Amino acid sequence: MEYRNLGRSGLKVSAVGIGCNNFGMLIDAAQTQIVVDKAIDLGITLFDTADIYGEQGKSEEFLGKALGARRKDIVLATKFANAMGQGPMMSGGSRRYIVNAVEASLKRLGTDYIDLYQMHVPDPHTPIEETMRALDDLVHQGKVRYIGHSNFSGWQTADAAWMAKTQNLAPFISAQNRYSLLSREIEAELVPACVAHGVSILPFFPLESGLLTGKYKRGEKPAEGTRYAAWASRGPMASRFFGDDKFAKFEQLQALCEAHGHTMLEMAFGWLLANPVVASVIAGATKPEQLEQNVKAGLWRPSAEEMLKINDITPPPGGVAMQPTKKQ
Repeated sequence: MEYRNLGRSGLKVSAVGIGCNNFGMLIDAAQTQIVVDKAIDLGITLFDTADIYGEQGKSEEFLGKALGARRKDIVLATKFANAMGQGPMMSGGSRRYIVNAVEASLKRLGTDYIDLYQMHVPDPHTPIEETMRALDDLVHQGKVRYIGHSNFSGWQTADAAWMAKTQNLAPFISAQNRYSLLSREIEAELVPACVAHGVSILPFFPLESGLLTGKYKRGEKPAEGTRYAAWASRGPMASRFFGDDKFAKFEQLQALCEAHGHTMLEMAFGWLLANPVVASVIAGATKPEQLEQNVKAGLWRPSAEEMLKINDITPPPGGVAMQPTKKQ
C-alpha cells in the first residue's frame, strides 16, 4: 500500500481508502466488522463516513464498534452539515450546529477525537469565517485533528484558504468531490485551486456508482439490489451515472483496457492516483474480496501513451489535461 500526505500536513493516508456509506444501509453490523477488519489487514487506513450515512447515523455507530481497539491504527474521517432532522437548526455550518454535530458523531463513533472532520456541503447562509472559527476551536480542543470540505467549488476553496491564512485559523487540507474517468469537471477550477492552496482531493464516486467496474451493460436491466437498480428506480436521476453518453465512453475505455492488458478497475483507480493532487481514492465495499480488488487496482498507473488515449475518449474540460506521474 502507498501512503500519501493529506494536503500540506503531516497526516498520511492510504492511497486506497474505504467509503463507509454502505454500513448500516446495505450491510449490517456483523458484515461491517468483517469488511473493517479486512480493510485494516490490507493496509487501508482512511475510513470515510458521515453523520447522515446509514439510518440515523448507523454508519458511524457500526464503524466505531467495528474498529474497537484498532481505532488508533486508522485515520477516521466523518462529515457534518447535511440535514440530520427537520428545521433550520439541524444542518449547516453555524457554530451552534457544528458544536452539537461533533458531539453526536463522537458519541456514535465511540471515540474522543476525529482525525478529519469535513464540511459535507457548503452553507450559503453562514459566513465561512464563522464555520472555520468553530472548527478551529475544535482543533484546539483536541476533538478534531484536521478539517476538510466536500462539494466546494474552486472559488469557495480559495476563499476558505484565504480566510485561514489571514485569520490564523486551521486550514482545510482536503476536498472531497465527485471525480472519475467519466466526471472530470472539477479539473477546470477546483483542481487548480487545490494545487495552489495545498489541498488534497479525495474523489468520491470514483467508479461512477459501479459503472466503471464493468458489471453493467448498456440496454440490460440491472440486477435487483445493485446501485444501478437503485438509481434506475429514480427515473431521470439514473442518467447521472448510466446515460448513453456514459456507457459509450465506458465501452471505449474498456476496449483500451483490453488492448493494453489490464482491468477497468485498475484504470479507474490508477488514472486518479496518477494525479499528485489526489491523496486517496475512496470507494465503498460490502465484501472483503472487493477490498482486495481495490487495493490491487491502486498499485497500477497508466503510461503516458495510455493517458493520451484516455484524454481522447474522455476529454478534460477546456482541453487542459493533467500530467501523468511515473508508473509504479
